[in-house]
Amino acid sequence: MFTKKKRQDSAAKRGRRHPLANVALIAIGLIATGGAYAGISSATAQTESTVVSQASVEDGEKLFQANCATCHGFNLEGSDEAPSLIGVGAAAVDFQVGTGRMPMQAHNVQAPEKPVQFTDDQISSLAEYVASVAPGPAIPEEQYLDADGDAANGAELFRINCAMCHNVAGAGGALTEGKYAPSLMGVSEAHIYEAMITAPQNMPVFNDMNLSPEDKRDIITALKFMENEVSVGGHPLSSLGPVAEGLFIWIFGLGSIIAVTVWITAKSN
Repeated sequence: MFTKKKRQDSAAKRGRRHPLANVALIAIGLIATGGAYAGISSATAQTESTVVSQASVEDGEKLFQANCATCHGFNLEGSDEAPSLIGVGAAAVDFQVGTGRMPMQAHNVQAPEKPVQFTDDQISSLAEYVASVAPGPAIPEEQYLDADGDAANGAELFRINCAMCHNVAGAGGALTEGKYAPSLMGVSEAHIYEAMITAPQNMPVFNDMNLSPEDKRDIITALKFMENEVSVGGHPLSSLGPVAEGLFIWIFGLGSIIAVTVWITAKSN
């Protein structure tokens, strides 16, 4: 009888669940449910993103056909009046349209900066459409646009690569045949970066082999430092350099001395 009872106890122990079994089952259920939800949410978000992107591209195509195709061609192939846009990428569109240079009001040696004619969403749609036709330089990542790099290194790189056209102070300067390098003061960080990688007008291309993204960030940092720096030498005269300062002295300085001399002579007579 004792043996029979012992066997019953052993069978009861074997059939009894571990105290943590319920907890383990609940945890497994939660993990499975969470994984399934995450997968479904990710797939849904990706689908929605694809739909939104496709709609944006279609909007950009309509804007392009209405505002740009006359010169650049209905298939971005270019014409006798404007270059092809195949392969220029989203960055070129964001720069040219975002600074108001495009659409051009009239054909000239250089597209001047003017008030922007499109909203940010429209510019984004145009950029996505052009980028969808052929790959090209993309709009830069935010991490390179914070103007929080090495200003000293950026200033050195700017003097070596950019100052011969844009002036050592970034104030711009004249080029040949009526062209000019615009001032970089007040230009957004994104547009400075985009100009370096897309080479608008007469600029050379500064790709990542020439200037790394970190170098470009440093240059932007240096330009923003110069933009916000207080002139300790009085009025900067648009930072046009010694020629402008010398001309100012000759015209106003010597002119004032001559005027005072003439006034003293006339008064003595």
